Amino acid sequence: MNESFQHFQERFKAGLFNLFNTDSNINELSINRGLPQSVWDSIMSFNPLAVAVPEAYGGKGLKVKECLAMISTASYESLPLALTFGINVGLFLQPFAKYANEAVKAHVFDRFMNHKAMGGLMITEPDYGSDALNMQTSYDTFDKGYKLSGQKHWQGLTGMADFWIVAARKKFANGELARDVEFFVTDNNIPEQKIEVKQYFNNLGLYMIPYGLNNIDITVPANQKLEHHSTGIKMMLDILHRSRIQFAAMGVGFIQRMLDEAITHCNQRKVGNCSLSSMDSVRFQLSRIQAAYTLASAMCAKASEMSGIAFDLSGEGIQANSMKALVSDLMQESAQICVQLSGSGGYKIDHIAGRGIIDSRPFQIFEGSNEMLYAQIAEVLTRQMKKYKQDNFYAYLQEYELTQRIVPLFKNHLNFSIPDILVQRQLIVIGRIIARLICLQFVAEFTDKGFRKDLYENCIKHVEMDIKKFIADIKDYNNAEPVMDYQDASCWWQLIP
Repeated sequence: MNESFQHFQERFKAGLFNLFNTDSNINELSINRGLPQSVWDSIMSFNPLAVAVPEAYGGKGLKVKECLAMISTASYESLPLALTFGINVGLFLQPFAKYANEAVKAHVFDRFMNHKAMGGLMITEPDYGSDALNMQTSYDTFDKGYKLSGQKHWQGLTGMADFWIVAARKKFANGELARDVEFFVTDNNIPEQKIEVKQYFNNLGLYMIPYGLNNIDITVPANQKLEHHSTGIKMMLDILHRSRIQFAAMGVGFIQRMLDEAITHCNQRKVGNCSLSSMDSVRFQLSRIQAAYTLASAMCAKASEMSGIAFDLSGEGIQANSMKALVSDLMQESAQICVQLSGSGGYKIDHIAGRGIIDSRPFQIFEGSNEMLYAQIAEVLTRQMKKYKQDNFYAYLQEYELTQRIVPLFKNHLNFSIPDILVQRQLIVIGRIIARLICLQFVAEFTDKGFRKDLYENCIKHVEMDIKKFIADIKDYNNAEPVMDYQDASCWWQLIP
């Protein structure tokens, strides 16, 4: 634990590269469910999760920069591996360190430090998805602690994690459930706390990570209830917002890998006497991935500043939603571009880009679908605009702290009035614009600290291009509606004589 973080990063990066490219073949490992235990043992021999354990318990101190750097290093080699670490850090170790009873910390942290333990978070339920406040998993109080009952699904590391933080609502005598939410730590090694896996899912990608349906019928002692500082709902928002903000770590390593793979291929691939990288349309697509890398890098820098467990992030929904939604969109787009540039070779599950399309796709869905998050961003800001009786989009953004520095670059595009009545599809587009402006401001701030100015300048061009397209969707949106009973008179061959 006295090793410098710089040395750890170098050793960890080299170790993962050798493990996935020399000792084993990541392209073969990634098409099978799970990883061989020997590979897991090799990965965990680096004790990567020590970065998320406080120094008082033998860890490296829970420094956000180090947690995110470790995850991004893993993401460059394997997005599922990075998500595994992201789940452990953002959804278990950080909230556990912040909210758990001191009496249980030593044992749990020792298991992570010395016995390769893993942990996760259980919120999502089969019938309630993103509607977490209506979850039906409940708890009853008894003399020695709490009894939890219910079902949870789509938890990463299902059946693999040793510890879980489980969300539940108090059940009253009349059978009704409390509005507030509480969280409990469970230990799968203790029979009365063991969570039963009812079914494993055949998830489309991320084969390394097991997902499934879990039955909750357990009892936990009183000191395994997390201790919130105000309400359980605020604790849940603090946990989820921190996790969404830290998505950037998984994004930046993955996007950099797509960029490096695409540049290498385009430099080596010849068309006639020229390389692909000399073609104008190819250079545009490469610059598109590079702009994504720039945005994700700045998000990581911002996350390092603002997402430590000392901060209450329950009220940071705008930044959290912007960062999670935008970086996951950029991940998917970068993988799509890399596959396109790679030609037929990219369209294989054992190709890093082809696999990347499938593995990055769920990032746009879990922890809140991106459409929902963009709409929430827009709803908050348009509500504030009405409160201050301001209908000019540019005028409002010019005064808004998260965009005021960057928005003058786009005055010609943003200087219009927001309609009084907006349909949901318009709100989503407004959210996409705001997210880009917020994250581009992160890049501007990061450039002040020495980040490359040429990358920033190219990034501005791509954000401007996106904004111009989105504004057309606000002012003249497509109002098409589905014809639900379309089958009548729509079968093509029946209409041909």
